[in-house]
Amino acid sequence: MRLTQALLSQQYMNTKKELVIGISLAVLATIIWSGNFVVARGVIKQIPPVGLAFYRWATASLILLPFAWKRFRAEKDVLVQHKSYLFWTALTGVTLFNTFVYIAGHHSPAINLALIGTTSSPVFSIVLAAIFLKERINAWRVVGVLLCLAGILYLFSQGSWERLKTFHFSAGDGWILIGALCFAIYNIFVRRKPAGIHPLNFLFTVFSLGTLLLLPFYLIELSHAAPVQWSANLILIILYLGAGASMLAFLCWNMSIARLGAARTALFGNLIPLFSIIEAVWWLGEQFTMVHVFSGILVIAGVLIANLKK
Repeated sequence: MRLTQALLSQQYMNTKKELVIGISLAVLATIIWSGNFVVARGVIKQIPPVGLAFYRWATASLILLPFAWKRFRAEKDVLVQHKSYLFWTALTGVTLFNTFVYIAGHHSPAINLALIGTTSSPVFSIVLAAIFLKERINAWRVVGVLLCLAGILYLFSQGSWERLKTFHFSAGDGWILIGALCFAIYNIFVRRKPAGIHPLNFLFTVFSLGTLLLLPFYLIELSHAAPVQWSANLILIILYLGAGASMLAFLCWNMSIARLGAARTALFGNLIPLFSIIEAVWWLGEQFTMVHVFSGILVIAGVLIANLKK
């Protein structure tokens, strides 16, 4: 009897530990990603959208190359065996998702990119996870999603119902919605990652393949778009996108999905606008109001409630 209780206690502690690690990884990823929407809007006069995406993923692939090459060679048979899976994972999570975000940045303000992308992707993920992964949508998760949506909508409206009623979708909003759907599909694919592929090699393969899929569109853009206006600031931004928002953030996100599931992890994306506000206050000196406080409480409460089992 005591042995059984000890085993159950140990199993509970292991489960709790995995939950804490999964949540911590998801939060870290959202902190790193929080500047991506600002960048998408901030560099529209310096570099075209497909070019920005191409340089981002090429940089991330080159950074990962020396660390993942040995595993890539050792696991090449497994990679070939799952080539179709890797193609669709790279297409949705690398080639399409952020490219659509950067295209949207040429049409919509950063707040629309962050709010629409982060509120719609978790909803898409939950529905797709329920359909394809048979993940259960319990009452707590529904309440959590509704609270997250309420918090983001309150943030967007600044507490004014009249302002919310006048909101309308632009061409950029449509692009970011498609991007959010692509990222939700990517979450489903990550949940089904073959066990024989190491996480580091998985990222390297997906990033490299996604970059190759972007190449023809980048070459087409070169013949039509204005040339890139290179500067030290733009180089630093691409390094941030390649090393931080790509390699480190995606590694944390994928490890979180493995522990929490696609639907639960996707909910943490709602924290991105909140971290973006904190960054704006810290670096740009923008005003922090009670609207931000209240919306933040709603979103954080929604994320926590959605992860409760009892």
